[in-house]
Amino acid sequence: MRNRISRHSGTVALAISMLALIGSGTGLAEAARRAVASAIDGHRISSKPYPNGLLTLGKNKKFAAAAIPTVKNAQQVDGKSVADLEPSCPPSTVDLGTWCLDTSPYPLTNAQAGQNNYFFATQACVKQGGYLPTAAQLIGAANRVKLESTIHDNPDTATIEQDPSVGLKDQREMSATLVTTAAGSDAAGSEGVSVGATGDPRTGEPDPVPLPAVPEPSTLQYVTVYSNGEKGGFAGSEPVSQPENFRCAFNEIPGANSAEGG
Repeated sequence: MRNRISRHSGTVALAISMLALIGSGTGLAEAARRAVASAIDGHRISSKPYPNGLLTLGKNKKFAAAAIPTVKNAQQVDGKSVADLEPSCPPSTVDLGTWCLDTSPYPLTNAQAGQNNYFFATQACVKQGGYLPTAAQLIGAANRVKLESTIHDNPDTATIEQDPSVGLKDQREMSATLVTTAAGSDAAGSEGVSVGATGDPRTGEPDPVPLPAVPEPSTLQYVTVYSNGEKGGFAGSEPVSQPENFRCAFNEIPGANSAEGG
């Protein structure tokens, strides 16, 4: 467009001069303006928006307010409200600022009882769109969330067992934090060596000796946490194959619309 205007600048200037001379005092000034407008490649010049027109700036070097489209509903973007777009927590979770935590431990079905080890917990949280929280996250949330705790803790601020018919037991919950209780790489488990695996014949590498896999090593353990009077505390570690209570954490997502509890 700039090149087109430049090519016509001489013609436009000549047209302005001639029409101004002829039209001065004759009422043809408006005709001169129109001629100039049509001379720029047929694009109309105006302070108002026209299809295929050239929009001019005002004296303040800005477009006129009438030329700027009006937003019909400033409370919505693409049909979605501010609440739909604002990051928030899922229902039944506590909003902890930038992340969310379940208000209560994961509800196991009767069929799932005894299966809630580290593998089950991590996969269950992912299925819900979240993740298993770390020990640091659980301890940090202890004064906002009713974590599992000892039978003498405050039931208003902690989750404790109060039904003698099922036994009164101190309780703790699983975290994503892992520790090892032995030295060496085998402490973290092993995929073993499969029967039928062979060495590299190009280098004369011998065939490896088959070894059983150890996917759930007792030496690899998860850290457990309890409320400890809202201060949070460590409650020891358990092998990754050991069942334990757990709850899930979540990132804030747009439109989750949580009703915060805790």
